[in-house]
Amino acid sequence: MFSSPFPEENDHAHAGSITLTDETGRTLECYVEHSLVVEGQEYVLLLPVDSPIEIFAWQGDDDDEQAVLVDDDAVINQILGTAQAVLAEQNLIVKHTAYALTVSGDLPAVEESEIFTLEIEEDEELEPEQLQLLASFYDQGQEYAIYTPVDPLLFFARISSTGEPQLLSPEEFKKIQPLLEEELFNEVE
Repeated sequence: MFSSPFPEENDHAHAGSITLTDETGRTLECYVEHSLVVEGQEYVLLLPVDSPIEIFAWQGDDDDEQAVLVDDDAVINQILGTAQAVLAEQNLIVKHTAYALTVSGDLPAVEESEIFTLEIEEDEELEPEQLQLLASFYDQGQEYAIYTPVDPLLFFARISSTGEPQLLSPEEFKKIQPLLEEELFNEVE
């Protein structure tokens, strides 16, 4: 999954949809935002139909509190029921989908006071990601917070010879990213 390096377009018709499937068999329905062929290979830029969410556990004392992403399936399964109940109060339905937890329903309007900036370290560069707080809750004495990315979450996939989408690994994405950006920007002009 990647935050969008491209400008967000206004609401527009989607070219269709594709379902991504992970190794556990969970699925993620995505709109095809863009399709292009680079060096004979078809690639698609995908936007999840439902809004992605991330759950963080707050750890440390008040002076040095840190948000730690919850990505352990056992912990997610333990707290998922509570997260579903908390978000149901906002008419949001939590789904344990492939590659990301998602919610269906109308997200609240973005409020500056509810924005959390997460510094992500990749290859010695810091890439800040802005997240909007949706809710917080406690489970077994641990404080958790549920956020959704402010920028769209996009996936890049290649279409296999059998027509199945295959998500690009971070290494593959870095290798093909300059070619994809060049093609996308050329098509925008």
